[in-house]
Amino acid sequence: MELNELRAVPGVVSRSINAENPTGRKGAAASAASPLGPGRKGRPAMPIRPGETLTLADIDGPGVIRHLWMTVPDRTEGGPFVLRDLVLRMYWDGEDGPSVEVPLGDFFLNGFGERALITSEPIVVAPTAGMNCYLPMPFRSHARITVTSEHPVEVGAVFFQVDYTLGDDIAEGTPTLHAQWRRSDATTRPGEDHVILDGVRGSGRYLGTYIGVAALSRFWWGEGEVKFYLDGDEDLPTLTSTGLEDYAGGAWAFQDHLGADPEPRPLPFSAPYCGYPLFLTRDTTGMGDFQQTVAPMHAMYRWHIPDPVWFDADLRVTVQQIGVSRFGLFERVDDVFSVAYWYQTEPHRAFPALPSAVARTPR
Repeated sequence: MELNELRAVPGVVSRSINAENPTGRKGAAASAASPLGPGRKGRPAMPIRPGETLTLADIDGPGVIRHLWMTVPDRTEGGPFVLRDLVLRMYWDGEDGPSVEVPLGDFFLNGFGERALITSEPIVVAPTAGMNCYLPMPFRSHARITVTSEHPVEVGAVFFQVDYTLGDDIAEGTPTLHAQWRRSDATTRPGEDHVILDGVRGSGRYLGTYIGVAALSRFWWGEGEVKFYLDGDEDLPTLTSTGLEDYAGGAWAFQDHLGADPEPRPLPFSAPYCGYPLFLTRDTTGMGDFQQTVAPMHAMYRWHIPDPVWFDADLRVTVQQIGVSRFGLFERVDDVFSVAYWYQTEPHRAFPALPSAVARTPR
């Protein structure tokens, strides 16, 4: 925070929306009554039924959403994957299609329907499952944020808070926040890359990537390179990494050593700009009466904040599926999902259809 931010710009005001003040109107917060009386924690959350869309924010601009906080139960009697079954969408300036369309947990770097602690600059998930996003979300005329439930039963409590300012000077052509979820559920051919993002037209900044891999083959899974095709690149990209764990800021397979004996121990971590917050080999749902081993699940993230990725006309981002053993490199086919985060000028191209809740089910 700079000293010039200690005083408001003339005309800029602070507002906040939650279940206690769903319109964000001045002087209208905490109006619901509880057994303790009026204004005493009368409605801290809202339920959401199957197929229902809950509007978290419906704001006339100009303004900037500064902070989004949410938490929900991660499972119900209807199933263990609430974080995958709820879908977060954001719409800017009256657009028909969303600029953000991501399963709720995955947007907050909690993929596979699993909770994970995150300590990054833009997104923090604090104990227990307090999901925070600090990415600035500017809008000129209007902002709308929704959550839609594809969970089979009612989720009894959606807690949320949207903190924002109004009256900000949002220049024409200011890029807006976008985020998109994709999955290659063992559907690619050997040698075919997982597409993180494609079809972007316009100028802006690629901000970050969240990637999850359910490893379906033996041996190490993370030799694939993340590639950025910028502004007309075709066969070869302008930017590439040297491997997936390298892209996420790690090295040597996120392990305490290389070697078969003793068996290596994974070392999850979470840092401001990169992390490997989740390693899972056992089912945690309690929904089965059988052995609890599952395909190894790995999740990692990388934010391009100190190292921006700019584009002027178009952008495509992919990651290879390559493994290695003592016999060398080999092509893999794994279950890979990703979230791409970027800012771009509007209008944006329509997103591919989001897979159904059943098609999003973690392995």
